[in-house]
Amino acid sequence: MKKPLLAVKDIVQITGITSRTLHYYDRIDLFKPTYLTEKGYRLYDRSSLEKLQTILFLKELDFSLKEIADILKLTRQEQKQLLKKQSQTLLSKKQRLETIMVALEEYVSGSDISHLEIFNSSSVLPLKEQYANEARFIYGETEAYKVFNETLDKLSQDEKEERFQSMEEVFKRIASCVDQHPSSDEVQRLIGEWKKNLMQFMPCDAELLACIADTYKFDARFNNYFNQYGNENLADFLHSAIMHHISQS
Repeated sequence: MKKPLLAVKDIVQITGITSRTLHYYDRIDLFKPTYLTEKGYRLYDRSSLEKLQTILFLKELDFSLKEIADILKLTRQEQKQLLKKQSQTLLSKKQRLETIMVALEEYVSGSDISHLEIFNSSSVLPLKEQYANEARFIYGETEAYKVFNETLDKLSQDEKEERFQSMEEVFKRIASCVDQHPSSDEVQRLIGEWKKNLMQFMPCDAELLACIADTYKFDARFNNYFNQYGNENLADFLHSAIMHHISQS
């Protein structure tokens, strides 16, 4: 015949939780033993086991122990209504985790962090928006930046993507020339294409070009961005090539 009461070791064997956890639940009045023997041993009846399993179930649903204590005081109907809301919360978390996993895989595969859609469902601004805000702080008072924003506003999303892809193609071709000197005819021809692409967005004088070249070289984020083109020295190479172009203009 089965024992009418369960000892701590029985609860541990049945549920897989530790005796330390049971003692903690007792201490915070979340799950107390049905009886205490004269020697202080904790004993539990079958209904207590059911309550513990409910606690463990709610914990798996991402409720805190304090929240679980409050839930256990509710009626069954009230619990069901609360769990329906938790279902939506968990669904949102699942979608968020899926987004994070995709971004992680893309980053590990070599994508630059600026391309990741990591903050789109977060209180943190998306990275592209962060970069835009940063540029506004740095260049916002310049005429070139005002023209840049006006140009972007007039372009459709497809047109923006086409122009940005064109710039990426130039970077790829420059990356294939890093074994040449930055002042070589081929590299300088590509820098001319790079400048031409920039001028589709805004006027570029020597001062602005030098500022962009310095950003490429000294901003770690741009270093990481250029790494995707297969050469960790590309940022330095671009800086040298752009500065030579400026000196020859």
